[in-house]
Amino acid sequence: MTSTAPGLLDLDISGIAHGGTFIARHEGRVVFVSDAIPGERVRARLVDAAGDPGADKRSFWRAETVEVLESSPHRRPHVWAEADVSRDPAARAGGADLGHIDLDHQRTLKRQVLAEALDKFAGPGLEAPVVEAVDDGDGTGWRTRISLHVDADGLIGPFAARSHRVIPVASHPLARPRVEAAALAVRNPKPGRVDLVESADGEVHVIRNPERGRRPASTEIRERVGERTFRVDDTGFWQVHPNAAATLDAAVRGILEGRVDAASTHYDLYGGVGLFAATLADLGASDIVSVESSARASAHTRVNLEPHDVTAVTARVDRYLAGLDPSASAGVVVLDPPRAGAGRAVVDALHALSPDAIAYVACDPVALARDLGTFRGHGWQVEHMRAFDLFPHSHHFEVVALLTR
Repeated sequence: MTSTAPGLLDLDISGIAHGGTFIARHEGRVVFVSDAIPGERVRARLVDAAGDPGADKRSFWRAETVEVLESSPHRRPHVWAEADVSRDPAARAGGADLGHIDLDHQRTLKRQVLAEALDKFAGPGLEAPVVEAVDDGDGTGWRTRISLHVDADGLIGPFAARSHRVIPVASHPLARPRVEAAALAVRNPKPGRVDLVESADGEVHVIRNPERGRRPASTEIRERVGERTFRVDDTGFWQVHPNAAATLDAAVRGILEGRVDAASTHYDLYGGVGLFAATLADLGASDIVSVESSARASAHTRVNLEPHDVTAVTARVDRYLAGLDPSASAGVVVLDPPRAGAGRAVVDALHALSPDAIAYVACDPVALARDLGTFRGHGWQVEHMRAFDLFPHSHHFEVVALLTR
């Protein structure tokens, strides 16, 4: 590391951090750097340290790469021209923070993030799986859902990385072709947000969410996994990669095969519109409880799982588990929490429920590792784990783990 002009540092990048930034060190302090690759030497602009009188007291700084001095062999032109390192950091579109790295190496780095999280939070002896591709493409053209933002001056586009500054763009390379075309055709939007959603039939729904005024009513759309059709609101949650729901369904199905006793009660926690409740039903479950905090999603679960015997409960998972009869038991549990993870209260309650097995579907490796550490402290073992690159060119990926007593 060497110092250059005020606010600029020449840094050697030593690793990747969870969240899509990269690690360097300056005089013993960690610096999290965007748009870099381990092994590179970059010139970076300090973001929240320069000019801050309290900066020297902080344990880390953040910086943005402005020039690559020694490049990695894994560097490539960014898949999104508007996010390329050749642009000033303030003018780079966010949402594709690994788009400057070749796709195979992105997956290597994601596996490294998972491995380090497991080692730090879950305890020894867990090996991170290879992060699997879910198609044979180049990692573009997969987003069925994107959000655009409109500022007070009428500028429309994505936010810049880690900001609320709108970046006008001429392309959306991660979006499905019809979604990109619809996004570029949006005209005269009011300040706020514009969401674009492509449903399974290929129709693109444009949802305008102004800062002021009445929010649009949700429209029911259809999604498909294999032979099943799922009803979901266009404003509700569904996976953004067209292969994601089927991939996760197959992964959960694979690890629970032969473990579902038709006589037991099985639980789909954070159940959404019933994707994994359907997986349990297909595996032979005849008594399924789906717990979901959204009343609309719970209502869709009831419809989506007809004629199966599914009890769709609208409740927070932690409160629902806390209210169970102490004598209650479970067959298998599918646990698909939001990015923050399940947390200790839910893990403790599941341990008390004593299910035969738990399939944990995780979208955040650090939250997963923390929860796995809590489960292992209760005597559970991680019997199997798979990881999937459902969000190419971003730092996000999904992990499915099987826990048994």
